[in-house]
Amino acid sequence: MSAQLSTPVDAPVATRPLPAKTFWGRALRHRSFVLGGALSLLVVASALLSLVWTPWSPYEIDIASKLRPPSAAHWLGTDSFGRDIVSLLLAGARSTILVGIIAVSIGLSFGVCLGLIASAKRGWTEEIIMRFSDFTFAFPAVLSAIMLAAVAGPGMVTSIIAIGIFQIPTLIRLTRGSANAIWAREFVLAARASGKGAFRITIEHVLPNILSILIVQATIQFALAILAEAALSYLGLGTQPPQPSWGRMLNDAQTMLFQSPMLAVYPGAAIAIAVLGLNLLGDGLRDLFDPRLARER
Repeated sequence: MSAQLSTPVDAPVATRPLPAKTFWGRALRHRSFVLGGALSLLVVASALLSLVWTPWSPYEIDIASKLRPPSAAHWLGTDSFGRDIVSLLLAGARSTILVGIIAVSIGLSFGVCLGLIASAKRGWTEEIIMRFSDFTFAFPAVLSAIMLAAVAGPGMVTSIIAIGIFQIPTLIRLTRGSANAIWAREFVLAARASGKGAFRITIEHVLPNILSILIVQATIQFALAILAEAALSYLGLGTQPPQPSWGRMLNDAQTMLFQSPMLAVYPGAAIAIAVLGLNLLGDGLRDLFDPRLARER
């Protein structure tokens, strides 16, 4: 399992930010944004809830209670080790959100900085950065995790680094393409004529005008990070037991598909809800930040 990333070819046109009241008024009428935001908040709320409460301990093994059907004590039943499914799902959301946030932060930090540098400097600097991007893009998250696991061993840190590295080239290309479109605008040419340097123009003019594009892409990258984390945990390269993980739950359930198929359905549904919510949220943000749609709605 590995998520394939598609790099946007045409950079969206930068726009002036909409007033907060106008933005939220349109956002609350946008079905994709509302539904995606609700599903995403559900996942985040589950992760936060697991920090203070779970019906049962997600680390407690009770073989005598294994494979129990749903009941008042165990709302979704228990797994093959007697652990409560609801507790595992809540704690697994915490692991997924943590890996996703850190991995996307790594990708954004390096990808945006390098993309802005490539766009501002051009010449051999841009060539080196883009060739580095091409080289990094050749190593998907699973392959990077295998190499890191061979050196440092499997674990959550390994999956975070592998997913973060995999996201960098996509964000470099997106940032560079979007920034190049801004550098050709009249107000940037005026800023250069007034004596402003490349660094100041990048901070004051380029970055603010591509920020909405980066926000939309961050939600998409987050969804891909969740898929990649689940894939790595399923393969045994990501989150390690006893720490719960949705991908790890799928791995444990594969030997019980005929005896208790719902053990695979629950974590699979959780992954689908998280990814669907973030994709819908990203689609909604893209529509809301699009100036043409903003005038139509």
